[in-house]
Amino acid sequence: MVNIGLRKVDDALAAKHPGLQQYAACQSYAFMKGSGTFLLGTAGFFVLQKALQKRLPYALQWNLLISFVASSVGSYAVTRWETRKCTELWLLLEKGEIPDRSPPKVLNSDEPAAPKTTLYGDVME
Repeated sequence: MVNIGLRKVDDALAAKHPGLQQYAACQSYAFMKGSGTFLLGTAGFFVLQKALQKRLPYALQWNLLISFVASSVGSYAVTRWETRKCTELWLLLEKGEIPDRSPPKVLNSDEPAAPKTTLYGDVME
Protein backbone atom coordinates (compact mmCIF):
# COMPACT_ATOMS: atom_id res chain seq x y z
CA MET A 1 0.00 0.00 0.00
CA VAL A 2 1.21 3.46 -0.93
CA ASN A 3 0.18 6.46 1.17
CA ILE A 4 -1.10 9.52 -0.64
CA GLY A 5 -2.22 12.06 1.89
CA LEU A 6 -4.57 10.30 4.28
CA ARG A 7 -5.57 7.54 1.84
CA LYS A 8 -3.82 4.31 1.10
CA VAL A 9 -3.58 3.36 -2.55
CA ASP A 10 -3.20 -0.20 -3.73
CA ASP A 11 0.28 -1.14 -5.02
CA ALA A 12 -1.17 -2.29 -8.35
CA LEU A 13 -2.75 1.12 -8.96
CA ALA A 14 0.46 2.90 -7.92
CA ALA A 15 2.44 0.67 -10.31
CA LYS A 16 -0.01 1.37 -13.14
CA HIS A 17 0.31 5.14 -12.62
CA PRO A 18 3.92 5.90 -11.64
CA GLY A 19 3.30 9.67 -11.45
CA LEU A 20 0.47 9.38 -8.93
CA GLN A 21 2.55 10.45 -5.94
CA GLN A 22 3.95 13.52 -7.72
CA TYR A 23 0.45 14.47 -8.91
CA ALA A 24 -0.97 14.14 -5.40
CA ALA A 25 1.85 16.28 -4.00
CA CYS A 26 1.24 18.90 -6.69
CA GLN A 27 -2.51 18.98 -5.95
CA SER A 28 -1.85 19.29 -2.22
CA TYR A 29 0.50 22.20 -2.90
CA ALA A 30 -2.11 23.85 -5.15
CA PHE A 31 -4.82 23.62 -2.49
CA MET A 32 -2.52 24.88 0.24
CA LYS A 33 -1.44 27.78 -1.96
CA GLY A 34 -5.10 28.63 -2.58
CA SER A 35 -5.86 28.48 1.15
CA GLY A 36 -2.89 30.72 1.90
CA THR A 37 -4.03 33.16 -0.77
CA PHE A 38 -7.47 33.30 0.84
CA LEU A 39 -6.10 33.98 4.32
CA LEU A 40 -3.49 36.53 3.28
CA GLY A 41 -5.89 38.16 0.82
CA THR A 42 -8.58 38.55 3.47
CA ALA A 43 -6.12 40.12 5.90
CA GLY A 44 -4.62 42.35 3.21
CA PHE A 45 -7.96 43.61 1.92
CA PHE A 46 -9.20 44.20 5.45
CA VAL A 47 -6.13 46.26 6.37
CA LEU A 48 -6.39 48.19 3.08
CA GLN A 49 -10.03 48.99 3.74
CA LYS A 50 -9.25 50.06 7.29
CA ALA A 51 -6.64 52.46 5.88
CA LEU A 52 -9.21 53.83 3.44
CA GLN A 53 -11.90 54.07 6.16
CA LYS A 54 -11.40 57.83 6.46
CA ARG A 55 -12.34 58.42 2.82
CA LEU A 56 -15.02 55.75 2.44
CA PRO A 57 -16.77 55.27 5.77
CA TYR A 58 -18.91 52.14 5.88
CA ALA A 59 -19.72 49.47 8.43
CA LEU A 60 -17.39 46.69 9.57
CA GLN A 61 -19.66 44.02 8.11
CA TRP A 62 -19.15 45.45 4.62
CA ASN A 63 -15.39 45.54 5.17
CA LEU A 64 -15.46 41.85 6.04
CA LEU A 65 -17.80 40.95 3.19
CA ILE A 66 -15.71 42.72 0.58
CA SER A 67 -12.53 41.19 1.99
CA PHE A 68 -13.99 37.67 1.91
CA VAL A 69 -15.41 38.01 -1.60
CA ALA A 70 -12.27 39.54 -3.10
CA SER A 71 -9.97 37.00 -1.48
CA SER A 72 -12.29 34.14 -2.52
CA VAL A 73 -12.03 35.22 -6.14
CA GLY A 74 -8.26 35.51 -5.86
CA SER A 75 -7.98 32.16 -4.11
CA TYR A 76 -10.10 30.49 -6.78
CA ALA A 77 -7.92 31.94 -9.54
CA VAL A 78 -4.69 30.81 -7.86
CA THR A 79 -6.01 27.32 -7.14
CA ARG A 80 -7.34 26.94 -10.68
CA TRP A 81 -4.02 28.06 -12.17
CA GLU A 82 -2.01 25.69 -10.00
CA THR A 83 -4.41 22.80 -10.63
CA ARG A 84 -4.04 23.32 -14.37
CA LYS A 85 -0.27 23.01 -13.94
CA CYS A 86 -0.81 19.79 -11.97
CA THR A 87 -3.02 18.42 -14.74
CA GLU A 88 -0.32 19.14 -17.28
CA LEU A 89 2.21 17.43 -15.00
CA TRP A 90 -0.06 14.39 -14.78
CA LEU A 91 -0.41 14.21 -18.56
CA LEU A 92 3.33 14.61 -18.95
CA LEU A 93 4.01 11.79 -16.50
CA GLU A 94 1.36 9.48 -17.99
CA LYS A 95 1.70 10.14 -21.73
CA GLY A 96 5.06 11.83 -22.01
CA GLU A 97 3.65 14.91 -23.76
CA ILE A 98 2.14 18.24 -22.74
CA PRO A 99 -1.24 19.04 -24.32
CA ASP A 100 -1.41 21.94 -26.76
CA ARG A 101 -3.65 24.61 -25.22
CA SER A 102 -3.48 27.02 -28.13
CA PRO A 103 -6.76 27.63 -29.97
CA PRO A 104 -7.27 25.64 -33.16
CA LYS A 105 -6.24 27.36 -36.35
CA VAL A 106 -9.05 28.40 -38.66
CA LEU A 107 -8.28 28.17 -42.34
CA ASN A 108 -9.55 31.18 -44.25
CA SER A 109 -9.46 30.39 -47.91
CA ASP A 110 -10.80 32.76 -50.52
CA GLU A 111 -11.65 29.90 -52.83
CA PRO A 112 -15.09 28.40 -52.50
CA ALA A 113 -14.99 24.90 -51.13
CA ALA A 114 -15.86 22.06 -53.45
CA PRO A 115 -19.39 20.76 -53.00
CA LYS A 116 -19.55 17.94 -50.51
CA THR A 117 -21.28 14.66 -51.13
CA THR A 118 -23.16 12.66 -48.56
CA LEU A 119 -22.78 8.99 -47.84
CA TYR A 120 -25.56 8.29 -50.37
CA GLY A 121 -24.02 10.35 -53.16
CA ASP A 122 -26.18 13.48 -52.82
CA VAL A 123 -24.36 16.76 -53.51
CA MET A 124 -24.65 19.40 -50.79
CA GLU A 125 -24.14 23.10 -51.46
